[in-house]
Amino acid sequence: MELPFAESYKIKMVEAIRKSTREERDKWIKEAGYNVFNLTSEQVCIDLLTDSGTGAMSDRQWSAMMLGDESYAGASSYHNLKDAIRSITGFEWFLPTHQGRAAENVLFSTLVKKGDIVPGNSHFDTTKGHIEFRKASAVDCTVDAAFDTSADYPFKGNIDLLKLEDVLNEYPPERIPFVIVTVTCNTSGGQPVSMDNLRAVREMANRYGVPVIFDAARFAENAYFIKKREKLYADRTIREIVLEMFTYADAMTMSSKKDAIVNMGGFIAFRKEKWFREASLYNIMFEGFITYGGMSGRDMNALARGLEEGTEFDYLDTRVRQVEYLGNKLKGYGIPVQNPIGGHAVFVDAGRFLPHLPREEFVAQALVVELYREAGVRATEIGTLLADRDPVSRENRYPAVEYVRLAIPRRVYTNNHMDVVAAAMKNIHERRNDIRRGYNIINEAPIMRHFTVELKPARK
Repeated sequence: MELPFAESYKIKMVEAIRKSTREERDKWIKEAGYNVFNLTSEQVCIDLLTDSGTGAMSDRQWSAMMLGDESYAGASSYHNLKDAIRSITGFEWFLPTHQGRAAENVLFSTLVKKGDIVPGNSHFDTTKGHIEFRKASAVDCTVDAAFDTSADYPFKGNIDLLKLEDVLNEYPPERIPFVIVTVTCNTSGGQPVSMDNLRAVREMANRYGVPVIFDAARFAENAYFIKKREKLYADRTIREIVLEMFTYADAMTMSSKKDAIVNMGGFIAFRKEKWFREASLYNIMFEGFITYGGMSGRDMNALARGLEEGTEFDYLDTRVRQVEYLGNKLKGYGIPVQNPIGGHAVFVDAGRFLPHLPREEFVAQALVVELYREAGVRATEIGTLLADRDPVSRENRYPAVEYVRLAIPRRVYTNNHMDVVAAAMKNIHERRNDIRRGYNIINEAPIMRHFTVELKPARK
């Protein structure tokens, strides 16, 4: 008999979950302005809001924290992190930051100016926000297959080379500070980018004299999918794949709260010393001295250890299989999700789930609210709310797909929790025709509104 699959870790400590009633949740979500970001953690039973900073650190990471060097400059923890980054990514120069959006802020302050054009694959909210805050424009060049959730295309994070070449032909190189490639691509459903595509983007960018940047928050999960889905890499280790991936980039930003499995931290890594020197000024202004960049020594130690653990195949196999487990459960219940299942989350196609609701009533947010009311599960809207308004017309931008993202924290929940999430979605799906209204905005911020927006039901 073949042995069944088992997780590559055992549990050493647990945290209690308070189970709430439907009446309590109805009251809490109304008080939160129908925005799950405004809920307290105690009001949530299963928290799938994000996989960012919500993972469980290992015994080795906690041990490394006890050895943290809190010296202001030149701490041993900084050198531990530098060695880990060089070994795993191949980049020689790096700056620590307190998280990924801080890394974007520092790097984009260095490279992006008013009127610039930044092509890439489905820029995420903070990435687009930092671009548009600088009066530049993000141009989505993702392959069309990414927007057909029923298609089983293996690399829906890929950049469409024809779309990219159109942008590179239309604008002079001085208007394009870089091409940005997000690995894996969150907005398209946690979908990977193939090595073949990374190589082709690099070659095209070279021909046009444009640099390439990776948004590498989930680079290890991307490497896992390359190993699983590209035949040429089936026998390569994750570390070998990662090293090749990064040869196609001039720099990278990293939210270490994802694949490095820490609660706080990030960094920028560079191929060019010139960029490192220029960015160092902004790092000192915004984050801290260049050898701590807003991070404590203990957190840098945990991050260095997390980069090593996060690139181990057994860990990645366990992590991705749990996401796949939930995705397959939902598909078995007839719930429309992005196919194939991504690396860090299951993306439910809310437009196909609730086709009778008008898009201007924020269909995906309506499903997010229903999921919380049903079972106390907190998810995220990746749809019109997150897409924000056009910076010129101030009209809502409607994305190709309205998603509800079920982002699974690393090493936190068991598959029993996934069963609860799937059952809750099944219950909602069975009564979906009874959901007759979405939501209208009461208050919103001018940019990245989904974090703090307040809503009300669209109709009585």
